[in-house]
Amino acid sequence: MTDQAESPSFRLAYVPGVTPAKWVRIWEERLPDTPLSLLQVTPAEASGALRDGAADAALVRLPVDRTVFSAIPLYTETTVVVVPKDHVITAAEEITLDDLADEVVIHPLDDVLDWERLPGEPAFERPATTADAIELVAADIGVLVVPQSLARLHHRRDLTYRTVVDAPQSAVALSWPEDATTDLVEDFIGIVRGRTVNSTRGRAQQAPAQQREPRKEKPGGAPRRGTASAAGSRGRTGGSKSGGRRGTGGGKPRRRS
Repeated sequence: MTDQAESPSFRLAYVPGVTPAKWVRIWEERLPDTPLSLLQVTPAEASGALRDGAADAALVRLPVDRTVFSAIPLYTETTVVVVPKDHVITAAEEITLDDLADEVVIHPLDDVLDWERLPGEPAFERPATTADAIELVAADIGVLVVPQSLARLHHRRDLTYRTVVDAPQSAVALSWPEDATTDLVEDFIGIVRGRTVNSTRGRAQQAPAQQREPRKEKPGGAPRRGTASAAGSRGRTGGSKSGGRRGTGGGKPRRRS
């Protein structure tokens, strides 16, 4: 691990749809003297932010370049299709990709799903962002398949979504440069993995503090033991003298002739 002394804060990047609030709250409770700053980036910008040092770690969508970055998978999202509220698809709670065969499926340039084959009919053009694609769904141009968190992020009253059970899924992970595993990165890893504050798997320099200190002798303890010993000795000596006196005057009386 490298030393983080030159950086007074921990910088965490995150992509749209990921909510770091829970982990940030735990960080503030455990390390109140070390500020955590958040940096929102697009999926395409996340790797650059880590390489350039703009962020110490990032909450990203897999895959990442494992030759450069370390990554800890955190969870996998449900995939949904976003449709107008009056769309026929809303009659079911779950659908399959085959149910989209006759639909125009909008495919934004920032799509985060790894498709082998796109479902449905392709749209006339690809919008630049998921936000733009949502506007096209609202205009009844087509439907959009995205991770559930992005459907919630771009929620509109006139739109809803349904689970697509056999669609590709998006996995979210904590990632950081492999050669920059700092103490603060280790602290954040412990938080996202659910370690307690007293976990033995925390940063290395915390181990000595967790070791039990040697028991200290109470001040004045030895002299008191010496005094007690001496007093006991004197007591025994006194007893011996007293016993001698008892031996002289305390024997059997002589028989009178």
